Amino acid sequence: MVKFNRFTLKNGLRVLVHEDNTTPMAVVNILYDVGARDENPEQTGFAHLFEHLMFGGSVNIPVYDEPLQRVGGENNAFTSNDITNYYITLPAVNLETAFWLESDRMLSLAFSEKSLEVQRNVVMEEFKQRYLNQPYGDVWLKLRPMVYKQHPYRWATIGKELSHIENAHIDDVKAFFKKHYNPQNAIMVVGGNVTTERVKELAEKWFEPIPAGEKYVRNLPQEPEQHEERRDTVTAKVPLNDIYVAFQTPGRQYKGYYAIDLLSDILARGNSSRLYRSLVKENPLFSEIHAYMTGSFDTGMFVVEGKPLEGISLEEAEAALWEQLERVKTAEIAVDELTKVKNKTESTLMFSEMSLLDKAMNLAYYELLGDADMLNHEVEKYLAVTAAEVHEQARKIFRRDNSSTLIYLAEQTEQEPAGEVV
Repeated sequence: MVKFNRFTLKNGLRVLVHEDNTTPMAVVNILYDVGARDENPEQTGFAHLFEHLMFGGSVNIPVYDEPLQRVGGENNAFTSNDITNYYITLPAVNLETAFWLESDRMLSLAFSEKSLEVQRNVVMEEFKQRYLNQPYGDVWLKLRPMVYKQHPYRWATIGKELSHIENAHIDDVKAFFKKHYNPQNAIMVVGGNVTTERVKELAEKWFEPIPAGEKYVRNLPQEPEQHEERRDTVTAKVPLNDIYVAFQTPGRQYKGYYAIDLLSDILARGNSSRLYRSLVKENPLFSEIHAYMTGSFDTGMFVVEGKPLEGISLEEAEAALWEQLERVKTAEIAVDELTKVKNKTESTLMFSEMSLLDKAMNLAYYELLGDADMLNHEVEKYLAVTAAEVHEQARKIFRRDNSSTLIYLAEQTEQEPAGEVV
C-alpha cells in the first residue's frame, strides 16, 4: 500500500506527496501529459527532442546539472508515445533545489538556436545509432505503420523520419513548449523524507506563480479495428532471420487489460513459459522467443517475436508459432499455470513498491490514468483474473485478420575464396 496526500495549486498543477521517513532521500517526479501521439504528423520526434531540450538550461540556470550535482542530486527523463517524465533524486535536506530547478525550466526554458542545434544533433545521432545502424533497430519504424493506419501511434517516439528533426525550427519548438509544458498539463509527485506541509509550502512558492497555460482538448484520430492480415518482408544486415507478429489490442483502460497482460506472461515469461518450453527447449525451432504488450493508453499492440534457428525455414517457424497461439485459444488454461504467472506479477509489483523513485513514477502515471490510488489495487485486479477471461482475450486477439507480420531476412554475403596468406 502506497500512501499519499494530494492537493492542486491554483494554476492547475496536481501535486501528490508520499511521506517516507525511513530514508534520507527525496524524489521529485514531474510527468507531462504529452507524448509522441500529440505530435504533428509532419513534425514527429518533437516530444523526444523536448526531453533533451529541457536539460539545455533555463533563463536563470544556464547549466541544469551543475547546481543539482553540488547538492548530491541526480536526474533523468524518458519519453513514450503517451507521456514525458522527468525526475530528480537528492538528499531530502536539499529538496528546495529540485523545486527551484524544475519550476524555472517549466516557466522559462532557455530557447536558443545554439541549444536547439546541439540537442538536435544529439537526437539525430541517437536516431542513426539506435534505429538505423543497429540490427533490428528499425523494427518499430516498420512495424508501427503496419499496425496503425490512422492513430499517431503509427510512428515511434524517436520520430517518423530523420528529416523531421533536421528541419525543426525554433518557432515550432516554442509553440510545442507553450502548448504542452505548463502546470495544468503536469503532475508532480514528491516522495521520501518530506512532509506534506513542507511540499505544499515549496510548491506554492516555486510553482504557483507560473501561468496555468491554455487548456486544449486532445482530439486524436482513433484506430479502426483491423480486419485484414498485413505482411511485409525486408532483407537487412541482421545476424539471424527474425519474425515479428503484432496484434491490435484495446487500450490501457480496457477491462480485459489484466487478462491480456497475464496472457503474455503465460506465453513467454521465463523458461517454463509455453513458447520457450515448446519452441526453444522441447522442439528447438527458435534461438529465442518473446511475447509482450505495449500497454498504450489508446489502441495497443501485443507482439510475438522470435528468431528461428539456422536451418529452420521461416515457413516452418511461423507455422509452429501460430500453432501455439491456436492452442492457447482452444485449450483450457490450467489453474496452476495461471497461478504461477499471477504470483510472478504480484512479486514484481511488490518489489516496485520498495523503490522510492518507482513509487513516485507509478503514482504520477496512475493519477494521469484517473486516480493515483489505482496503484494500490493493481495486485487484486491481476489476482481476480480467471482462466476463462484469459482464454476469451486470446480468442479475440490471436486472429489472422488482426495480425501484422514483419519478417527480417538476414542478408546473405558471398564467401570470398580463401587466398594465400602473405
